[in-house]
Amino acid sequence: MPFETPHPGHTGSPRARAGFRLAVQLSLAFVALLWAIQLANAGLDLDVMPFGVRPRTLAGLAGILFAPLVHAGFDHLIANTLSLAVAAIAMLHLYPRSSRVVLPAIWLGPGIAVWLFARGGNHVGASGLVYGLAAYVFAAGLIRRDRRAIAASLLVAFMYGASVWGVLPIRPGHSWETHLAAALIALALAALLRDRDTVPRVQYEWESEGV
Repeated sequence: MPFETPHPGHTGSPRARAGFRLAVQLSLAFVALLWAIQLANAGLDLDVMPFGVRPRTLAGLAGILFAPLVHAGFDHLIANTLSLAVAAIAMLHLYPRSSRVVLPAIWLGPGIAVWLFARGGNHVGASGLVYGLAAYVFAAGLIRRDRRAIAASLLVAFMYGASVWGVLPIRPGHSWETHLAAALIALALAALLRDRDTVPRVQYEWESEGV
């Protein structure tokens, strides 16, 4: 399958560069917020239990909104930090219009699915966002034959380790239900939003000759 090359007049335009800077700023600001919350939790010895998704409990409904913001510890947050930043930058830069739909969907959708169907426990952390963002960027890149998106998603997968196995119940203590729900939602949206955020591509002489 041939991959298309975005036109340099688009990718190198002032608007594209400004969009990339904004994507970096927003992504790093969100990661900084996660660290500020974790530092506050640790410094004040706060309990994250009230902010997680606890399946089929009334109190666990709050986690649908707040679970991506809290982590079980610094190791948990460190594991998510770099991959989340890269995936978010790729998403916001490459698919700004789609982001308006995808980001709320992968924030709320996995929490709802976990509350309805997951095993008991307390599900917290931003790993669902990582899986959702990486899955969307990768799938959208394949659908649109966008080599930039493919490269970004492969970088996330490399940094995140054997992330694909996180959607299976093989690692104790990991919310595979969150990962699976986020990935499935993202894959569905990649197909539904395939016509958004299209960019001009390089057209070679032999292509125009064949028309």
